Amino acid sequence: MAIDYDAFRSELEEFARKACPPEIRAVVAAGQKVTKREYQRWQQILNDKGWGAPSWPKEVGGTGWDIKQRLIFEEVMAENDCPPLYHHGLGHIGPVIIKFGTPEQKARFLPRILDGADWWCQGYSEPGSGSDLASLSTSARLDGDEYVINGQKIWTSHAHEASMIYMLVRTSKEAKKQDGISLILVPMDSKGVTVRPIKTIDGWHHLNEVFFDEVRVSAANLIGEVGKGWTCAKFLLERERLPPANVARLELMRRQVTRVVEEAARAAAGKRDFGSLRYKLLLCEADVKGVRVLMANATDDLIHQRPLGVQPSVIKMLCADVAQRLTTIALDAVGPDAAHRFLSIGEEHGAPEATWIQNYMFTRARTIAGGTSEVQRNVVANELLGA
Repeated sequence: MAIDYDAFRSELEEFARKACPPEIRAVVAAGQKVTKREYQRWQQILNDKGWGAPSWPKEVGGTGWDIKQRLIFEEVMAENDCPPLYHHGLGHIGPVIIKFGTPEQKARFLPRILDGADWWCQGYSEPGSGSDLASLSTSARLDGDEYVINGQKIWTSHAHEASMIYMLVRTSKEAKKQDGISLILVPMDSKGVTVRPIKTIDGWHHLNEVFFDEVRVSAANLIGEVGKGWTCAKFLLERERLPPANVARLELMRRQVTRVVEEAARAAAGKRDFGSLRYKLLLCEADVKGVRVLMANATDDLIHQRPLGVQPSVIKMLCADVAQRLTTIALDAVGPDAAHRFLSIGEEHGAPEATWIQNYMFTRARTIAGGTSEVQRNVVANELLGA
C-alpha cells in the first residue's frame, strides 16, 4: 500500500506540537546546550509512541520507515524545535549491535537504547591515536571469561553522564595493527574506570579523558569476532556521518540563527544594516537544502548496498562548514558587547547573546571532531583524482 506522505507529515506535526514539552522546546529554540536531561526525556516520549528508533528495522524495535519518512521526521522535528535524536546509542552502537551482535546481545542492549535506560559514549581516540585510529594501544587481555582492560581514551564526548562506553581495544599485538583490534562494551561504573573533564573554550562540559586500570568486563560484551573490531569500526564510522539527524541539526541551527538575526534587527531599530547577514543566511539555507539531497542519496545507496564512495566525507565537510558559518552569523548579529559575559555562563542557560558566543566557540571543533576536514579532503582527492 502506498504511503500517504502528507498525512504522515501532518501526524508528525501534531505530535511534535503536543508531545514535546515546552521547556525542552525552549532550550532548543534558544540555541542552548541540550543536556542528557532533555535528550533522555524526549527519547522516552518518542519510544512510548513507538518512534524511538526511526532508522532501525521493525524486528528490533524500530519504525521500519523508508528514507523519505525518516527525512520528513527529522525535518518536522527541527521545524518544531524538538531535540535531535541522541546519536551514540541510536545512530552509532545500536546499528553495530544489530549488524554484528548475537541474539543475546541484541535482547540485552537494544531495548535499553530505545527507552534511554543506557546512555552511551564512544571510546575511540587516544593520545597519539586520533586520525591514525589503528595505532591505538588500550589493551584487553582475556582472563577466563573476562577481559581485563588497561589504557586511556580521550576527547570522549558525554563520558561524564554515560552509563556505557563502546570502545576499541587491542586484543593482539601479533597481527597487523587493524587485525588486532576488538570492539567491547563496558559499563562506566566498572571498578577502575576514571573520568576526568576536559575544559574547552566554549565553557560547556562535553569532552573528557577516560582511564582504564585493570577494568574487568565480561567476555560476553565483545561485539563480533575477536580481532575483527576494525570491521565494526568502519561500519560505524561510515554511518556516523550519514544519519539524517546531522542535517536536522543544521536545519535547527539555521532556524535558530534566523531568529537571532531578526530579533537583533528589531532591537537595533534601524541603527544597523542586517542586509548582509540575511544574504549570508540565504546562502546557508541553500547549502542546508543541498546537504539534505546529498544525505538522501547517500542513505538510499546505503539501504541498497551500493558503494558510498566519498559521500560521507563530503557530507561531513559540508555540515561542519555550514555550522561554523551559521554561528558566525549569529555572533555578528548579537554583536561584540556580549563577549565579556562568555566565560561566566558555563553549563547554565544564560543570556541569548552569551549562548551564541558559546555556540560559535563550540562549532570551531566541527572541522576536527569525527575526522578533520583536512583528512576528509585527502579522502576525496584520493578517490576522485587517484592522488
